[in-house]
Amino acid sequence: MINKILLLALAIHNTCLAQDTSSVSNTDSAFTATASATRTSSTPQVPTGTPVAGDYGGRYRPQVHFSVPRYFMNDPNGMFLDDNGTWHLYYQYNPTAAVAGNQHWGHATSTDLYHWVNQPIALFPPADDTFVFSGSAVVDVNNTSGFFPNQTNGVVAIYTLAQYPDGNPGPQTQAIAYSFDNGYTFIPYEGNPVIPSESSQFRDPKVIWYEDHWVMVIAYAQDFAIGIFTSPNLIDWTPQSNFSHHGLLGLQYECPNLVRMPHVDQNGDRQDDVWLMYISINPGAPLGGSIGEYFPGTFNGTHFEAFDAAARIADFGKDNYAGQFFYGVPDDEYPVFMAWASNWQYTQVVPTAEEGWRSAMSLPRRTYLTEVERLGWKLVSEPYDLEPVLGETIASNDSLANGTMAIDYSEVASNALYWEVNVTGIPDSGVPATATLNFTFLSPQTGESVSSGYYFGGDTPFFVDRSGARGFSNVFFTDKFSTNSLRDGSTWSVSGVIDRSILEVFVDGGVESATNTFFTTQPLTLMVLSTADFPGDMAASVRVVALESAWAEMEDEDGIVYGNVTDTGSMRVRDMFGRV
Repeated sequence: MINKILLLALAIHNTCLAQDTSSVSNTDSAFTATASATRTSSTPQVPTGTPVAGDYGGRYRPQVHFSVPRYFMNDPNGMFLDDNGTWHLYYQYNPTAAVAGNQHWGHATSTDLYHWVNQPIALFPPADDTFVFSGSAVVDVNNTSGFFPNQTNGVVAIYTLAQYPDGNPGPQTQAIAYSFDNGYTFIPYEGNPVIPSESSQFRDPKVIWYEDHWVMVIAYAQDFAIGIFTSPNLIDWTPQSNFSHHGLLGLQYECPNLVRMPHVDQNGDRQDDVWLMYISINPGAPLGGSIGEYFPGTFNGTHFEAFDAAARIADFGKDNYAGQFFYGVPDDEYPVFMAWASNWQYTQVVPTAEEGWRSAMSLPRRTYLTEVERLGWKLVSEPYDLEPVLGETIASNDSLANGTMAIDYSEVASNALYWEVNVTGIPDSGVPATATLNFTFLSPQTGESVSSGYYFGGDTPFFVDRSGARGFSNVFFTDKFSTNSLRDGSTWSVSGVIDRSILEVFVDGGVESATNTFFTTQPLTLMVLSTADFPGDMAASVRVVALESAWAEMEDEDGIVYGNVTDTGSMRVRDMFGRV
C-alpha cells in the first residue's frame, strides 16, 4: 500500500502509466484530407461527430466553472478567441474512463466564458500506441502556412504526439493540424511531425505571433528547460534559445506560456507591457504535486530574460495547474487565463467519479502585472466579467464592524455564490494581531465546513481551510493553505466564488489568489461572515450574490446536457448514456 501511494505521488503527468489498460481504446486516423474532415474512431464507445453528453445536476458538479461532460479531463489546450467573438477551449480528454490516459482533445465553445457548449471531440490519436498530448492553437490571419489561400480565419493546432510502443514511454514529437471552419474540425498535416524527436520528455508547445514570425515555447521536461523555437509558417521550426533551471524545479517543467503582459502601476495606470514566462511544475510543488510559477522579463523575438531570480507562485492553493492564456485577445485588453482545477496527486481518485466525471477548469481570469511593496512583481488575476451568471444580491452590509452576518443560501438553485468584502479605515499603526475577517461555508445538516480568513495585524496572514469537508480523504489532499497579504494603505479587499465543490478566492484585488476543490457529504448552504477587534473607524462593506447555473438552461427534458448535436448537420445520435 505504501509503495502504491509513493508511486501516485511521483506519477509523471501525461505518461498514462496510471490508467487502467482496459480503458485504452484503439483509434485510427480520425480525419480525411478534405475541408469537411470526417472524424472517425475504431472504438465504438468514443463518439465521433457528436459531443459527449453529461449530467450536470450532481452535488459536486460546478455550475459556473467548465467541467468535462463525462469521464476524465486535465490540461486546457489550444485556447483561442475567434473572429466571431467565440472562445474555444480544448482540453486533454479521456473519453473512455474517469482516469488519465487515451488522450484526445475535447472541445467546448462559449461567447462569455461561462455558458459553454460541448462540441464533438476535436483531435483523435493517429495510432493505437500514440496519444494527443497538450498544445495550443493560433489563427493564421496572413496564411503563413499556405493552408488557407481564401480565408483569414484559418486555425492551426500545434500539439505533442506521444508514442507508447509496448506501453512504454517513447518519442514525443510535435505535430500540427489545420481547420477551415474556425476550429471545429481539423485535418492533420501530412508532413507531421513538424519537430521530430527521440525524447520521451519533449512536449506542450505554446505558439504566439511576434512581429513577423511565429514563436513556440516548449518543455524539455526533465532537463528543466523551456525551448524557444521560431518559424515563418508554422511548419518549419528553428531552435533559438533555452530558458533553463529557473525558479522552483519540482521534478519536471511542463505547459509553458510566453505572453505579452500589461504592466499596471499602483494608481491603475497602464505602463509599457512586460513579457511573462509561465511554467507549470509537477510533481514537486511546495505543497506537493503540481503548481504554476511565473517570471516577468523581456523578450526580443528569440530570447527571454527574467528580470530577477525570484520564483513566484501563481496560486497559493493546491488545485490550479497547466494554465494557459487565450490566443487572439486584443492587445488593448487584459490577457485571459484558465487552468485545470485539480492536482496530479489525487485527481484520479476524487469522488466526482460517482457522478461519472472527473475535473473542472478554474474560473476564467483577467490578468496583468503590477509591483507591490517589498515583493516587487506580482501577477494579478481576477474573475473575468461575471455579469452573465450574476443573480440577485442575497445579502449586503455597508458597515460591518465587529459583528457577524449569517446568509442562508439553501434556496439558491445553483448552490453557488459570489461575494466581495472591502475593508476601509485601516489605520497606519495600532492594528491588533487579533483583528480578523473570517468567512465560513457550512452544512447545518452535517456540520461540515470550508473556511477562510485574514489577520490585519502582525504578519497579515490569509488562510483557507478545507479540513471541515468530510466527503474525501487522501494523504495528499492537503487541507490548509496560507499566504501573507501585505497591506498598502487604508483599504483591503477579498472576493471569491464557491461553486459546489470549488472555492476560489482573490485577495486584495487579485494580487494573491487560491483555487481549491473540496468534497462534502452534503451541500454547504450557510455562509457566516464575521469581523472582530477592528479598531477605530475600520469597517467592512459586504455583498453576497447568488450565481445562476450556466448549465441548467442547457439541460434537455431528461436532465442531460447534450451539447452541439447539430455540429455535423445530422440528427441526434446515441450519446454516452445510451440514449438516442
